[in-house]
Amino acid sequence: MNHLLGIKDFTLTAEETDKYIFDLATQFKANRTSHEKPLLGQTWNLIFSKSSTRTRLSFEVGVYELGANGVFLNTQDIQLGRGEPIIDTARVMGRMTHGAVIRTYDQRDVEDFAQYSEIPTINALTDDEHPCQILTDLFTIKEKLGAIKGKKIAFIGDADCNVANSFAYAAPIFDYKLNFAAPISYQSKIDNNHIETFIDPFDATKDVDVIYTDVWISMGKEEESEKRLKEFHGYQINKALVKEAKKDALVLHCLPAYRDKEISEEILEERATDIFDQAENRLHTQKAILSWLNSSRAT
Repeated sequence: MNHLLGIKDFTLTAEETDKYIFDLATQFKANRTSHEKPLLGQTWNLIFSKSSTRTRLSFEVGVYELGANGVFLNTQDIQLGRGEPIIDTARVMGRMTHGAVIRTYDQRDVEDFAQYSEIPTINALTDDEHPCQILTDLFTIKEKLGAIKGKKIAFIGDADCNVANSFAYAAPIFDYKLNFAAPISYQSKIDNNHIETFIDPFDATKDVDVIYTDVWISMGKEEESEKRLKEFHGYQINKALVKEAKKDALVLHCLPAYRDKEISEEILEERATDIFDQAENRLHTQKAILSWLNSSRAT
């Protein structure tokens, strides 16, 4: 049985990802309502400890469109929120349901849940990784630019956040170059020969194919808001920075976007079609992930 717990331990090659996830996501996108329903008759748990718009909506819609029933469980409304160990919650849910999507803080929680539930488990965001977002972003890059291999991507902002971590782990798998531009305190702790780190965002963005950013203040970091706003000043994606990239370079943002902080209002609106295509692709890519995990269980 396969799980999607992070890109760090991702089990597919780039070629297998094309075959089992990206090609299927393309089919699901072209045909929303009359495709096969591989999860027909199943029930999947959606266990969320953190607030969510795109992740919750795309998984609830995706599970329904694949034929399953989705049960949304806020951890504060179940015994997990009162201190029940996650391994016991996992044992119970594994006996009653067919799969789980978990959005929480500690990466260990999704790993323990997968081990003890014995049902396919998806990491829908932890403090360490956001694998569904990155697979969606790579699908979007392939959709827009025709390929991922050999592309040069600049990630501007907090290079030590969960989205940046998953981007870094994915670079050697999909063979792209990743430039991080961040203040010294927020540089990536992940090192591989596909990553280059910069302090100056203009150096990182020179001749890249994709410019990417995330919020400067991630969930759980709100007490650092004032400090972070000062330290990330100068790391905004704006018209001047976009000029350093290749002509027609793609600008992506995983959302929510804070206008005139990590991205200027002008660039967000100018590139809104691509950014909101990226948001829509969460649905199609995650449906493909759900189908892949379900098929791996059958074998």
